[in-house]
This record gives sequence, C-alpha cells and structure tokens, in this order.
Amino acid sequence: MSYHSIVMVKQVPDTANISGQVMKPDGTVNRSKLPTIFNPEDRVALELALQLRDRYGGTVRVLTMGPLKASDLLRDCLYMGADEAFLVSDRKFAGADTLATSYVLAEALRKLGPYDIIFAGRQAIDGDTAQVGPQTAEKLGLPQITYAEAILEAQGPRITVKRKVDHGFEILEGTLPLLITVVKDAATPRPFRAKRVMAYKNAHTLLELEKMTEGNSLLYVDQLKEEYVSKGLFIPTLTADELDVDLSRCGLGGSPTKVHKIESVVLGGSAHETIPATRDGMYALIDKLMEDHIFG
Repeated sequence: MSYHSIVMVKQVPDTANISGQVMKPDGTVNRSKLPTIFNPEDRVALELALQLRDRYGGTVRVLTMGPLKASDLLRDCLYMGADEAFLVSDRKFAGADTLATSYVLAEALRKLGPYDIIFAGRQAIDGDTAQVGPQTAEKLGLPQITYAEAILEAQGPRITVKRKVDHGFEILEGTLPLLITVVKDAATPRPFRAKRVMAYKNAHTLLELEKMTEGNSLLYVDQLKEEYVSKGLFIPTLTADELDVDLSRCGLGGSPTKVHKIESVVLGGSAHETIPATRDGMYALIDKLMEDHIFG
C-alpha cells in the first residue's frame, strides 16, 4: 500500500536575533525586520514524509500559511523532493495565533484531501507553543501521535511510530488517516538535489506571475499561468474566498492570544564557589548537588 502525505511547513523568523525592538504594538512580530528560515522541525517532518514515500510509494505534498515571501520556502521543499506545494495566503489571515492558524490550516487540508498522514514539526521556533499540529488534528477530527522519533512500520491502514517521552520512548500504533508531529532528532534532512533545483527554481505562485507582467505589455497573467501549470511549475494559492472560511475566526480578530511584552533575559550567578580538586572536595560537591535535588 502506498501512502499520501501532506506536510505542514512554516517559514519562521530567525529567533537568534529576536528582541523587543521587533515587536509591533499589537503584540505580533514585525517579520520584515528579521531574516527568515525553514522551521527546523518542519524540515525534519518533511524528511520523514519523504522517507515514507521512498519506502512504500505514494506522494508528498507541502502546505504553508504565510505571506508571498513564503513561496521561497515552498521551493525549498520542492528542491528536497516534495511532489506538490500549496500556499495559503491572504491579508485576512495576518496576525493569527495558534487557534486561528489551525482553523485556516484545517480548512485548507479539507480542500486538499484525501490524505493518509499529515506531518508537522513538533513546534515552530517563533512561538514555541507546539499547539498548531494538535489543534489542527482536533479540528479535523483525526487521531494524532505527537513527539514522533521514527516511523517503524506502515501496514495497510495502520502505522507504528516511536514516540519520544521523558527518559524514554513509547511505541504507538495509529489508524489512518492521522496527524503526526515530529521532533528535531527524528532524522537528518536530505540536501537539495541539483536536478530539482534546476527544475523548480522557476516555480511561482499567481502573485509572483502577476508581478512578472507588471510593466510588460507582452506578458499576460492567464497565458503565463497556463504555461506554468503545463510545466508543473505553478504553486497554487488558497485565499480566504477559496477556502470559504469564517472570517471572524481568522487573523488578528479571531485570535484570543495576545503578546503584551517580550524581554531578553540573561541569567547569571551572583556568587561562585571554588571546589578543590581533591577526594573530599568531590564528595562535598556531590552532597551539595543531592541536597539541591540536582541529581540523586
């Protein structure tokens, strides 16, 4: 049996450079002030989906919600080996928290179905909530396996997954369709393939094609779209109208979570103690660590 997967991916700001200066008054991040990267755990999730396809056959599609710039991320996914890519983008979705984001993604997944498995990273490094995957599964009424480390076996409508837990692991079996969130140590993402980079570097969304026609009277959007579709280089964009979503549940207005303040906190010790490199010194250190419940 072959398996058809959809991977939810996200383009995120590089949080190594985040500070209070990049926060907007409404509590959202001014993403234009930060470089963007492929969310690390989403990239690992894509690798697991590709490994499943390599082993059993099937397809891997990718889906991201974001601004036009997120099409760069989708091209990266195509370079890695994804079969198709879809952009969910609309100004009405801007400022969404996890609740609003999972609602829109769930509606997009309904439109793109059917599927066997939805993959996602455990969490995105910009929010660190680990909520979008589980919330999406709940909205779709799907079973879910979180913190997946490996896919051990897939047989018919059932899949066996190794799941990371504190101080160990669990082996779980799930019935398809289901959603899986993936931890960063589950796999090493494969590099881009040169042939796929050459093949898909010109893959574009409709908005990108419209920009190509600006100031050029010889280019027509409809003709360009038809050409790109025929070559397999068109990245479809799903908007609020196409998804027929409830706008009261979208964007900033549909987001009950608000960030009021962000600070950079540096932890430091006010005092230190020198431990002599002797047997008695080591015993004293062990006693102190056990007393503080650091171990023991």
